[in-house]
Amino acid sequence: MPGVRPLPNRSAPSGGDQNRREARGRRERDAVCQHRRVRNVVAVLNQKGGVGKTTVTLGLASAARSIGRRVLVVDLDPQASSTWVLGHDPAAAGTSTAEVLGSVPVTKAMVPSTWGGEVWLVPGSARLQRREHGIPGRLRDALGEVAADFDAVLLDCPPSLANLVTEALAAARHAVIVVEPSSLGLRGIGAVADAIDDAWQQRNPDLELAGVIVNKVPAVSAEAERRLAELGRIVGRSTIWQPWIPQRVIVNQAIGERRPIHSYGARSADVSEAFDRLWSRVRRTVR
Repeated sequence: MPGVRPLPNRSAPSGGDQNRREARGRRERDAVCQHRRVRNVVAVLNQKGGVGKTTVTLGLASAARSIGRRVLVVDLDPQASSTWVLGHDPAAAGTSTAEVLGSVPVTKAMVPSTWGGEVWLVPGSARLQRREHGIPGRLRDALGEVAADFDAVLLDCPPSLANLVTEALAAARHAVIVVEPSSLGLRGIGAVADAIDDAWQQRNPDLELAGVIVNKVPAVSAEAERRLAELGRIVGRSTIWQPWIPQRVIVNQAIGERRPIHSYGARSADVSEAFDRLWSRVRRTVR
């Protein structure tokens, strides 16, 4: 099983050796259990702001909600946009992700969203800015207590590659990069892939780059086509998830009105369908 090394083969171990072997075995069994508990944790990230990480996170949550699936959104951004859209005031959050990164159990911070019982939230707050320093690892342990209760746990990351993103990558089983097909939107994509690789090597051997979601794709644009071709050369075409999310005014309206995109019916049909298919991809990935 990945991450578990075979124990030394000794025919007649000493008492001290036997104790060490038993302790090591317990640690490895705990690691395997932890791996199983967090296999449905997905970090949604990019160091570039404005590409739509929160939009994608909430679109996936909306798709899950529309078919009765349970999702936990963990807001790791000090701006706490996911928290606001899901019906909670970040300034009034008594217990937020910042406290979970300290020592507060995640169950003390979890709240139901105003979207309904299928979508739960660990709210963000400005206090997360104080968590940009420290040793990552607390979030993985915290989420291990609740991840199995949800079909997916979505980590909405801030636009950076600093400690909060490192914390997310240390906690996640899968990383999904969100990009938009523009020259600025693709800047730094290599650095994001490198950050995922570094987290895999140094902190989380279970982490994988699951895919890239392309957001805000205009109906017709030669520039977008060029940038999508460039993206394929950077990350590999097989890594880019289909479908792309079309650029539509209704998406911004849904965010502003704090509603799931699926609640707009025919007005958001093409966007909702895109998120439905992407949610199906997430479900296949986390199983």
